[in-house]
Amino acid sequence: MLFSAIADNKNPNSLASSFRSKRLNLFKGFVAGLPKPVKILDIGGTPEFWKNAGLNAVDVEITLLNLALVETDLPNVVSIAGDATDLSAFADKSFDIAFSNSVIEHLFSFQNQQKMAREARRVSTYHFIQTPNFWFPIEPHWVFPFFQYLPKTIRIFLTRYFDLGHLKRAGSWSAARQQVEEIQLLSRSEMVQLFPDSSIWEEKLLIFSKSFVAHNFKR
Repeated sequence: MLFSAIADNKNPNSLASSFRSKRLNLFKGFVAGLPKPVKILDIGGTPEFWKNAGLNAVDVEITLLNLALVETDLPNVVSIAGDATDLSAFADKSFDIAFSNSVIEHLFSFQNQQKMAREARRVSTYHFIQTPNFWFPIEPHWVFPFFQYLPKTIRIFLTRYFDLGHLKRAGSWSAARQQVEEIQLLSRSEMVQLFPDSSIWEEKLLIFSKSFVAHNFKR
């Protein structure tokens, strides 16, 4: 029950939703201090997130960047296809804010994570990048305690033959391997390495840091 409450983003009363709400309030506080309209690049985002965000549509102009186009009916939200590790289509400081929620851990390698971090910092004046903590005892995708610490072969086996957390069992061993290799959770020290000039805000559950936000806003 506790595991599902931590990870259930769809239930507004869940711990996951509570964390997301606090994180969004932090972000909205930063946005409130900027000249309007604010241009935001959301790396890996969805229209639904911004529909529920409670930001005034005339105050923000949002560009969603995903591997494929997504449909949006919001007048202030546009969708483009692109690669988080290569934002060369955009000049330096094209956006006021680069925003990303639980995406940077999906890039297969630390080298790719470095590329995304570097590009997010280059194309924006400010950034707000969130990711789960490697050392939090419940892995947030498989919603399985200590999953990320298991040997890789065991993680692939579990992914191939069981429905776990948000993930249905993979259709083949190679698909399971790809899913396991895709997700590379980050520690606090690695986030500091990726965002050396940023503050690291920690989301706490009891004594544990559940996730981190790297940002360069001044409080």
